[in-house]
Amino acid sequence: MTNDVFSKIGSGLTLSQKIERRIEEAIRQKKLLPGTRLPTEKELCTQFAVSRTALREALRRLSARGLIDIRKGSGMYISELKIEDAINSLHLFYDLRFNSDLILQIIEVRRLFEPEVARLAARNRTDEDIRTLQKNQHELRKCNPDNTQLEVDLINRFHMNLSKATGNPIVIISLEPVYSLLPRMRNLIYGNIEGEKEYTLKYQSELLEALKEKDSQKAYEASVALLERNMEIYKKYFKTN
Repeated sequence: MTNDVFSKIGSGLTLSQKIERRIEEAIRQKKLLPGTRLPTEKELCTQFAVSRTALREALRRLSARGLIDIRKGSGMYISELKIEDAINSLHLFYDLRFNSDLILQIIEVRRLFEPEVARLAARNRTDEDIRTLQKNQHELRKCNPDNTQLEVDLINRFHMNLSKATGNPIVIISLEPVYSLLPRMRNLIYGNIEGEKEYTLKYQSELLEALKEKDSQKAYEASVALLERNMEIYKKYFKTN
């Protein structure tokens, strides 16, 4: 374990923040790798030349952020960061900020990214991806119109499976938290719009056809058309509410 990570921290009013930053930087620079066992609290206090109070506050924040794992009776370890951790943090952020402004921002982000996602999915999709998307669409078509919650879940699942068809995990990390809000958005805005389900099925059919043909431009254009319609619906809803 490198000595410079646990050298004297110095004095100041924000010692706990300095400790937190020192350990975080060591993780970022791969001086502390996942699974590494940290020294004991007593050892860290001595090496950092800080009080136990400042150290514990820093460790508490690092643990809350998922950077370290404090195991009772075993010690403290550098966490193995997972995609799910990043996604869950964004879920919480979006849930806490959910309002009309966020809905507009979500639609704007989708207009920027989703057409390119559709284009990439058309290039990289597998036969299994096509079967999965077809199953999603079939379930939506057969869904009881009174079961609006299942409808929005199936539509959301279609979008998620489309992002997976790109074969790029960064796309999933970026868009999964956004898609998690779609059921709430649809329940709020789209659920009572006549013909919405039929339009969604039409869009899905056009997109599926483009994916089958591996026609990236056609997939791009189908996505653009859907998102332009979403923006029109958004503006109409908030103009009258």
